[in-house]
This record gives sequence, C-alpha cells and structure tokens, in this order.
Amino acid sequence: WKKFIPDEQTSPETLAEEIGVSAAEIRGAARLYASVPNAAIYYGLGVSEHAQGSTMVMGIANLAMCTGNLGREGVGVNPLRGQNNVQGSCDMGSFPHELPGYRHVSDPAVRKLFDDAWGVHVEPEPGLRIPNMFDAAVAGEFKGLYVQGEDVAESDPDTHHVTNALSSLECMIVQDLFLNETAKFAHVFLPGSSFLEKNGTFTNAERRISPVRKVMEPLAGYEDWQVTQLLSNALGYPMNYAHPSEIMDEIARLTPTFHGVSFEKLDKLGSIQWPCNENAEEGTPTMHVGEFVRGKGLFRVTPYVPTDEITTRKYPLLLTTGRILSQYNVGAQTRRTSNVKWHSEDVLEIHPHDAEQRGIENGDWVGLKSRAGETVLRAVITERVQPGVVYTTFHHPESGANVVTTDNTDWATNCPEYKDTAVQAYKVTKLSVWQK
Repeated sequence: WKKFIPDEQTSPETLAEEIGVSAAEIRGAARLYASVPNAAIYYGLGVSEHAQGSTMVMGIANLAMCTGNLGREGVGVNPLRGQNNVQGSCDMGSFPHELPGYRHVSDPAVRKLFDDAWGVHVEPEPGLRIPNMFDAAVAGEFKGLYVQGEDVAESDPDTHHVTNALSSLECMIVQDLFLNETAKFAHVFLPGSSFLEKNGTFTNAERRISPVRKVMEPLAGYEDWQVTQLLSNALGYPMNYAHPSEIMDEIARLTPTFHGVSFEKLDKLGSIQWPCNENAEEGTPTMHVGEFVRGKGLFRVTPYVPTDEITTRKYPLLLTTGRILSQYNVGAQTRRTSNVKWHSEDVLEIHPHDAEQRGIENGDWVGLKSRAGETVLRAVITERVQPGVVYTTFHHPESGANVVTTDNTDWATNCPEYKDTAVQAYKVTKLSVWQK
C-alpha cells in the first residue's frame, strides 16, 4: 500500500492542514471505527457530489473491507440517496454503459439476451451521460431528448449551458406531472402520473423492492409506463404489455439477480431484497456474507486529489448547495403546498465574519457570482456555515442557484460537483440579469 501512496500525502498531519480537522481527531475517529465490534458507514450526497466523489466512495469501501465491517447485520456501507428510487433506476440499467443487473454493454452474451428479447441490436459502445448529451447538443451533434420526471433546467449545474443545450434540440419531449422549467423548452409535453396513480415498484438503498399499488385512476388517463408504450408503438417499435407485472416478469427472465422476483411474490412477502433467485428464493437481507462477487474483494488505491475548483482573489468563497426538509428537490410538487410557509425562497447563508467584511446585513440582497454565472439571493447571517463558506438551496426556480454552479463533474460518473463552487458575494439592490 505504502509504495503507491507516500506517507506525506496521507498522514493525519497533512490532511489536517487540508480539511481543518486536527490530526488527533482524525486518528480518534479512525480508532473508534476500527475498534468496535460493529460499525456502519452512512453517507449522503456531500460525499458523492464532488469531482473526486467516486474516489471517496472507493475509500469508504476500502475502510469497511479492511476492518471487516461488511457481510453481517449492523455493518456495511450505506448510501443515503437523493430520490426514493435511485437504486431501482440503477438496477434497471439507467446507466449508459450497463444493461439491467449492472451488466456492461460490452459483454456479447448479455447483449444477445436483450437482442433476442427485444428484437433490436444493442450497441456494444456505451451511450452518453447527461452532461455529455448537453455538450453534444450545443455542438449540434445530439438532436432529441425525452425527459421523464426530471427538471434538468432547474436541477442540473451551469444553467446557462443546460438551457443552451435544450434550446439546440430538434425534438424535446417532456413527460411530467407539472409544467416545470424544463417543459418551457419542450416541443411535446406528455402527462405524467403520481405514485398514487400507477402500479410498479420502488427499490431503496438496502436493495428492498417494495410494491407501489394504484389507489386512484390517473388524472391524465394513463400511467407513466402506458404513455411510454403508446409513444413507442406510434414510432413503430411494438410494446404491448397489459400490466406492469408483465414488465417485472420480463426483468426476471433477463436479469439473474431478479430471477425470483414477481408481483405475486411481492404481494405475498410485502417486499424483497435482491438478489432473489434460485439461490435465495425470498431475497438476500445481507450482502457479501462469506465472500464478495470478486472473491476476497478488491481494494482500490485512493490518493487524495483536490478539486480543480479552488478559491482565488476574484472568487474567495466556497459555495455548497443542498436541500431543506420542507421542500423536495426542485420543489415542483412541494411549492404547490402549504410548505411554502416554512421555506418561501432560497436564501444565502453566510458567516458573520464574511458578511461584516462585505457590509452585508441580515435580509440584504446579495449578488452571488462564479465563473459560470451570477444570481441574487437574500442573505441570512448565521454561524451554521464556516467562515469562507456560503450555502443555499435550489428549491425555487427564480433563485437560480444552479446558474452559479459549474460544469465540474466526478471523474468516473460525471456526477456534478454541487458541493464546491468558488464564488464572490457582494451587496446589491436589484436582481440579476438572468433573473430579470
């Protein structure tokens, strides 16, 4: 291990200078985690929404493996997701390089399964990730986009770049519950259905597949899967499922970890944790018992690599963005409720020292500028944030939080770096040009 990473790069003393936590506290945390019988790691988007997020997750996996904190109850690595079905979406092949069950598109045997089942030729080369799609659209090489249940014009970083990309498309289809910010760029808008109006499943971070059952007819007349199926048929590719249970049956036929999953079994058991197949007919509550998929496991060397987004004299503060309890994601649903009583606007939290230096008082309009763009937010002076750090949320489209965030992304996944943007803050008297 040491031949790969020199001590001077990884010592607690070196890290203390970088992260502002003392070497003694770092050693204490390490010994506490390593010395107890059971220790579990839970992490949120503050770990993954960085340029080196994948490296951090690998480091977390290394820690769990080398201390024996995997493969039994009360331990493990547990990511807390941003949305309720992120796990299920990934399981079903939402990545451009994988088919359902985390099988790479370069595997000819896997591709043949889907070629035969779907009557199409699955390309061996991965498709584009979202940032790549936007880049290609601006370059005139990517012509059409079909967006279901995501408001990329508000939620994705570097809003100017995103809206330029959406404006460049020849065909933009949006399927959603409401006319959101992305819908403003749509050539076609298709109605979405809420979880109360459709049948299906959600899968959470512990791989637990839970049934979703319709309690009312969709207001727009169709469940989401039916809208997609009707569009597919209209475009000439036949999809003729009569019920989502038939889609689950297809998933079970084609995906080894789901061979034993069915709506009938879900209704009987209440929920199932995959893998569920011939080896585990009622699911797998605990993963990695006795061994990993790769036998003894695979350690990755994870040297600390700082982000390219560093503070300068021009941009001396670091902006981090996040969410608040009373609003959900971009607020498309929750802003239509009484929740606005608790959170009626996105504000900029700033430390008293930074505010005093800039002549900013509580409630002032503050210009927030990065190399990507500029917006204006109302200031809240608080010691919840550290000196040199400012914080805001992105629940209200008029705040433009993502006008400021940059196009920096994780080296492996292209996950945006929402947690680390170099900015300047200053007192203003009017909204930004973008907001106007």
